Amino acid sequence: MRNERPRPGPPSVIRGILMLILIYGSALAGGYGITAQIYRVTGPPSELLRQVFSGLTALALIAMVMGLTASWRMGRGQRPHENIHDILTDALAQIARGNFDVFLDAKATNMHHDLAEAINDMARGLGNLETMRQDFISNVSHEIQSPLTSISGFAGLLKKEDLSAEQRRRYAEIIEGESKRLSSLSENLLKLTTLDNSKLPLNRQDFRLDKQLEHVALLLEPQWSAKNLTLEAELPLCILCGDEDLLSQVWTNLLHNAIKFTPEGGQISIGLKQEGDAAQVTIGDTGIGIGPEDRIHIFERFYKADKARARSAGGNGLGLSLVKKIVDLHGGSIRVESTIGEGTTFEVFLPGLHCV
Repeated sequence: MRNERPRPGPPSVIRGILMLILIYGSALAGGYGITAQIYRVTGPPSELLRQVFSGLTALALIAMVMGLTASWRMGRGQRPHENIHDILTDALAQIARGNFDVFLDAKATNMHHDLAEAINDMARGLGNLETMRQDFISNVSHEIQSPLTSISGFAGLLKKEDLSAEQRRRYAEIIEGESKRLSSLSENLLKLTTLDNSKLPLNRQDFRLDKQLEHVALLLEPQWSAKNLTLEAELPLCILCGDEDLLSQVWTNLLHNAIKFTPEGGQISIGLKQEGDAAQVTIGDTGIGIGPEDRIHIFERFYKADKARARSAGGNGLGLSLVKKIVDLHGGSIRVESTIGEGTTFEVFLPGLHCV
């Protein structure tokens, strides 16, 4: 009669879980230590990339330790994958090598359900981060390549000696416009990276929100006047305790979009009122509108509801994501209502305001 190895009972499972937690915690601390030394030479990346690199370094350390353990056991004549520890070793090693399609079946591996789900969640989370990273690089590369191609092409045309003065002026204006697009992209990326670092506190102070909205509208007057737009504003006295510079960026972006996507002779409105314990800022227009399939994505980075029109107008798809980030940092919220061909209205709610 063959002797079968008894299945591990609850105490063995608990010991395994505790051992895994100890190994992962030690490896995570080691990963932070290693990446910290590297950042002293290369400089720190954004908070998101810092977390990803530290986590991957920790996983690599775990895989290395598990690999050495497996090699030692095989040297003693033990077969690989003969227990739960070998299954964990293989799964974590695959994750460390960049394979995030790992899936552990708790029943098939005789593994505790919570432990298997934790590893599966980790693999899915790292896979999502990798997808976000690749999409981000692809979007940035595309946004940079387009204006660079235009600048290079029209700069070459300017070398022709038989160009008229009007052609030279038009080509120079195109180069200037594409250069501004690159500058705006770089500036917005820098702002988003800075805001993503949650350790940076807001520079909160009391200021007149109504005066700020009025000031932004006056700064953009050359743009809406050039299109014969009518601007209506209802701005009662309102005091806010918030980051004045960041919130100015919110109103500038929203008003700029309203002007950009409203045809000549249209109308823009700015409203300010108290809504419970918050203040509501409303910026509306009678422009082209946004379809329902686009409204759910407009606050995503690099998303453009009308790609062809946004490109011709110089957009890079970062303005509204920057608006959303600033509003979120202030503990507020933003929502949009829009109808194709009739216009769009953005409503921003900010707590901590005192309206008179």
